[in-house]
Amino acid sequence: MRYLFYVTLSYSYSVLRPLENEIKKRGDAVAWFIPQGSEAEAFLGKDDVRLHSVDKVKHYSPDAVIAPGNYIPDFFPGIKVQVFHGFDSGKKNKFNVRGFYDLYCTQGPNITEAFNQLQDGTFEVVETGWAKLDPLFQLHADTPLFQSEQPVILYAPTFSPKLTSTYELLPQIKALLEQENWHWIVKLHPKATTEEIEMFKALSCSKLTFVETGDVIPLLQAADVLLSDTSSILAEFALQNKPVVALNNRMPQDWMINISEPNDLGDSLKTALNAEPEQINKIENHCRAIHPYRDGLSSARVLNATEQLIGRGTEHFKSKPLNLIRRIKMRKKLGYFKWR
Repeated sequence: MRYLFYVTLSYSYSVLRPLENEIKKRGDAVAWFIPQGSEAEAFLGKDDVRLHSVDKVKHYSPDAVIAPGNYIPDFFPGIKVQVFHGFDSGKKNKFNVRGFYDLYCTQGPNITEAFNQLQDGTFEVVETGWAKLDPLFQLHADTPLFQSEQPVILYAPTFSPKLTSTYELLPQIKALLEQENWHWIVKLHPKATTEEIEMFKALSCSKLTFVETGDVIPLLQAADVLLSDTSSILAEFALQNKPVVALNNRMPQDWMINISEPNDLGDSLKTALNAEPEQINKIENHCRAIHPYRDGLSSARVLNATEQLIGRGTEHFKSKPLNLIRRIKMRKKLGYFKWR
């Protein structure tokens, strides 16, 4: 089997690396396609096989193209597999079927049900668990680098200007650095603005580590509490049965500690660091709905589902929505205007 990963943002690596490991374990081939100028370029490994043009992709002729994003080039050979870049965080357009994918490998019962309700005969849905989380249930080699004898708080906000907490929480985090004996890790979204990056880099000190990485697993493992806003990383972190704090979450739920005032940050973090058993039970109940798989074998299930669809073929699917404007945009982005 030949697999191709389509990547534009660095967060894709943490989703795809476990799949890459499983592909290689099976003796199959994998290559990467990253559009020129994409943010993800800087994180490609020196040993990764990168295809630099659509013509090279055509020559490689993958059996399947796998991507965590919403869009994928429809003119690439092979079946198209969606493996998702995050959990449902309450943002708009989370469960849209845009006519680009043949297979959706869902993370857990809640998202499986959502896509089954959208089923129009143009794709398949298989619940596999999320490949990104396979390493979460194994000790990561880099995790000790971020651990501390003091409580560790990971701050990982979203990028959306309407939802991000970066500007509201900056003064509070700055004050807590002086007031509390906690260690902070700050990991901003790949789409964070230059201003946001500079703001938090300026806080770097013995109590705050600013991290730029495409792999958040060691950060999730090292932290005792996660602080965010409306981001799917809240759910990822909670799968360890650890508490989370959110500012103005778009869809607050009882498993998270949601605050509406930045001034409440300090007290809410103290509550999280001393979470009651009742709160931990709420977290566990939520985790069973979004991702019941704790065996670290989701990548294997994704590839099994992919191989099965390759074996059956896609002739049984109905015609996909045309979505002509998006398809033309994709061709323009990649500078490819051949129709065969």
